Amino acid sequence: MKKKSLIQRKYKYELLEQGFSKKDISSGVKVLLSGQITMASQTREFEFSFARKLGVKYALMVNSGSSANLLAIFAAGNPLRKKRFKIGDEVLIPVLCWPTSLWPLIQFGLKPVFVDVDLETLNVNMDDLISKITSRTKAIMLINIHGNSSDIFKIKKIAKKKNIILIEDNCEALGSKLKNKYLGTFGDFSTFSFFYSHQITSGEGGMVVCHNDEDYEILFSLRSHGWLGGTRFYPRNLGIYEKYAKKNPNLDPRYIFVNSGFNVRPTDIQAAIAYNQFKRLNQLVSIRSKNRDMIINNIIKSKKWDNQFTFISSAINNKTSWMGLPILLNEKYLLKKRAFLNYLDKIGIETRPIISGSFLNQPAAKLYKLNPKNLSFKNAQKIQDLGFLIGLSTKKISKKNVELIKNSFFKIDKM
Repeated sequence: MKKKSLIQRKYKYELLEQGFSKKDISSGVKVLLSGQITMASQTREFEFSFARKLGVKYALMVNSGSSANLLAIFAAGNPLRKKRFKIGDEVLIPVLCWPTSLWPLIQFGLKPVFVDVDLETLNVNMDDLISKITSRTKAIMLINIHGNSSDIFKIKKIAKKKNIILIEDNCEALGSKLKNKYLGTFGDFSTFSFFYSHQITSGEGGMVVCHNDEDYEILFSLRSHGWLGGTRFYPRNLGIYEKYAKKNPNLDPRYIFVNSGFNVRPTDIQAAIAYNQFKRLNQLVSIRSKNRDMIINNIIKSKKWDNQFTFISSAINNKTSWMGLPILLNEKYLLKKRAFLNYLDKIGIETRPIISGSFLNQPAAKLYKLNPKNLSFKNAQKIQDLGFLIGLSTKKISKKNVELIKNSFFKIDKM
């Protein structure tokens, strides 16, 4: 007798189907049965592999992409860092963002300056970005939305010239490349997420990467209470360990605290599952890309096609690792959007907004008075008004679902 799933699934086409293979699950169970659950050798092995594939010096795993952003911000402004921002400094950030790209800036005491986005790629609008750089700008929080990139070579050049710290939120873009260089390797710090719907998943999980010893030492201590040890089971970074042990001979060298800190450690279970998926990252990226092409081609080759939708395309020179399929309705359907999304939900196609929409429209932004001058961001507003997203599975999409999506999309003309 076939066992019933404990999860009752409402949708025929979900934002993401079950993301774990039998081998993924087996790797997590193996760690669980070993009794070594907290951060240890599996985490370290995954970090080394991650850094090696992306071509960066260091990678440090945490318990979520949100925690990765938190650590990146608090590392970039840490007193142990030679070049750092300080409380009250300005940071540029796209207004089309996820909350935990933004809140660490505010939690540190920085002043966010919001930048509009590009309608074609969803990423930061270069003209608006450049116009808002002043002598008070000390960092740029760049977000690679749904696998796409901005003109990051130009942004990096500007940042270097003006001595601005560049933080790259790559939580939605693992595997994307710009001119054959991985996104998430351009920033002073770059962050990744392994949440359930992302390119690889451990349920929850994240990674921060950096390029030098100073930044790694800061991240290492911030991750775990400001402690050099991390956990009793995680291989110690002997260089850092010995340096502080020698300077503090009266302290137990196993328990030296050198910084402020959090507890955002991952478990070895998360690391084992994420590492197993990471080994087949290229395959997972390819499947999603092919699914995207099948959906779009089936729609635009139909006799009913009349530019009802705009499918967000890859940025120039960007080989995109698509996390989902972001779509804009033709403006003439603006007043039909809610009815259309309700219809998709009713027939079993799951949708969501693109990111959180223009974040300054959210109640939390108003609560914290993040837009005191009531500035407008017309492109982000347009994306909120006309945009929505459907999922891209890590399994080959069925012809039945391709047809379901096509037929349901054209129903908008009859609403």
